Formats: sequence, C-alpha cells, structure tokens
Amino acid sequence: VQLVESGGGLVQPGGSLRLSCSASGFTFSNSRMSWYRQAPGKGRDLVATIYSDDPSTPYYDDPVKGRFTISRDNAKNMVYLQMSNLSPEDTAVYYCYAASVRSWGQGTQVTVSS
Repeated sequence: VQLVESGGGLVQPGGSLRLSCSASGFTFSNSRMSWYRQAPGKGRDLVATIYSDDPSTPYYDDPVKGRFTISRDNAKNMVYLQMSNLSPEDTAVYYCYAASVRSWGQGTQVTVSS
C-alpha cells in the first residue's frame, strides 16, 4: 500500500492550493478516503472525507466548509483537496488516509503566510 501526497507549498492568505494523493496497492474505489492535517504542536485533525459508495456527499470539518473541496478519480486512483481562501490557520502538514487499509501518506506541508 502506498499513498503519496503532493501539491503543498507556500501560499499567501486568500490564495489557493490543490493537494493530490496518489494511491496504489489496494482497491482504491472501495475505500473511503480522507484528508487530515496536523498543525505545529497540535494533534492530527480530520479535514474532509469522500465516500466510496456516495462520493457526491462528502464530509467537511466546520473550519473548512465552503472553502475546501474533496474529490476523487477512481480511474486514476487519485484523491484531491482543492483549498481556497486560505488563512494562516490552515498552515499544517496535510495527510491522505485510506480507511479500508488504515494507511497514511507521508504528508505534504502547506504554509499560509504573507
């Protein structure tokens, strides 16, 4: 099983980023997929989840509702997190998580700063 995140970086407040997670080694289409984040000195928090059986009704944590969009491409074994209107409070390492195999990616750093 392998999950590889990409797309992180430094962005100014109000800016946007798109994170990607490439999955392999398991049946991606059958797995609930999530994005988590961990800010410095804090625990790892759930950001968004997209379901395998109902991808049209994802879950979002309250702080990101209306700003972040999770999506998946089962043909490419990819899950995405489109982030907009970013604020310094969104600064964190973002992780991809595959529920069916209980596996994490290595994380990608997102820094929001002017």
